[in-house]
Amino acid sequence: MNLVVQKYGGSSLASAEAIKNIAKKIKFKIDKGEKIVCVVSAMGETTDNLINLALNITDNPDSRELDLLLSTGELVSSTLLTIALRSMDIKAISLTGTQAGIFTNKSHGNAKILSIDSSRIWDELNRNKVVVIAGFQGFNDSMDITTLGRGGSDTTAVAIAAELNADICEIYTDVDGIFTANPKYVPNATKLDSVEYEEMLELASLGAKMHPRSIELGLVYKMPILVASSVNDVPGTMITQGDNKLSNKTVGEVRNRVRGIATDENISRITIHGLNNIPGTATKIFEPLSLADISVDVIVQNSGNDGQTNISFTIKDSELTKTKTIMEKICSHIDNASFTYDTGLSKISIVGTGMQDAPGYATQMFKSLSDANINIEMITTSEIRITCIIKQENTGEAARILHSSFDLD
Repeated sequence: MNLVVQKYGGSSLASAEAIKNIAKKIKFKIDKGEKIVCVVSAMGETTDNLINLALNITDNPDSRELDLLLSTGELVSSTLLTIALRSMDIKAISLTGTQAGIFTNKSHGNAKILSIDSSRIWDELNRNKVVVIAGFQGFNDSMDITTLGRGGSDTTAVAIAAELNADICEIYTDVDGIFTANPKYVPNATKLDSVEYEEMLELASLGAKMHPRSIELGLVYKMPILVASSVNDVPGTMITQGDNKLSNKTVGEVRNRVRGIATDENISRITIHGLNNIPGTATKIFEPLSLADISVDVIVQNSGNDGQTNISFTIKDSELTKTKTIMEKICSHIDNASFTYDTGLSKISIVGTGMQDAPGYATQMFKSLSDANINIEMITTSEIRITCIIKQENTGEAARILHSSFDLD
């Protein structure tokens, strides 16, 4: 008997009718003899609405209380889905993240899963029940509720699938799978039948519809992940280990290694000026940010002949206020240091295994953007991606140009 972990996103659970349709899909799996663990997100725009409620009270809501508030969205979804299943005479039970044994660190708002005690889940499965788990949440050693960051239900699902040694983790959302670009920007983007963990990790961390930590877990535990539509009955995209990078072109020495164009909006850039180019300077800057759980992405250092240096890095817009406060403290303890910031930026990347060993991809990307008069603010690379920081207003045009330039149309 197959054990399947499913995850349903908020758009798939946006109404009572949608929840009943999901219950029918689960019943179809059960009738085929499969055991089901289901992880759910909050309904529709619930999380955004709860955040806005808190922000209407204060610009800086307490992180512990905010986590407790936001966790209620998934509780509503899990209980309503369980009610729908029981109304169809299907044995089912809803569990909070705490009841499901999801133990995390103390980082409110962006907690990491440390371990899972799956004994309660197995007890319910052995009673032939569908186990419906509230995603996005866990508990810490103070017995406080924590949340895993936006999109964290993906991580909940893959982590539970790995802990239970499930046959597959199925992620159901409002799109048909993983595309070569965001269809919002590139209408002729094509769906990938399969993609490797490493490529998907880059796509996920650069704005694709998956929580990056869920892909990391899939990679570590070799858990097959299917991303598919909860509405349309079409094949999705399988994320797995394997030589998938050749599937979009004929096999040979000359082939297109670019698998997709990733975009990520709402990016801010911090630039610190007047730093001494000596050992330990970077630590003084980035250690306080790390302790504050602020995720720093693109980092560029420019050193001058006078022994002074500037360091620029990017963050999400949502972390700008907290970052500015920390930067003020840092600069006050470093002689002659000051900082500036820019908003309205986005990241655009070409992603594909093997680009590092094939010359010309960076040149082609830069020339394509230059020909469209799109200025590059910053550049960073890894073995399988090249990322440019550009003005957010140019995101859509840049995505379409690169999608065409690298023959992904």
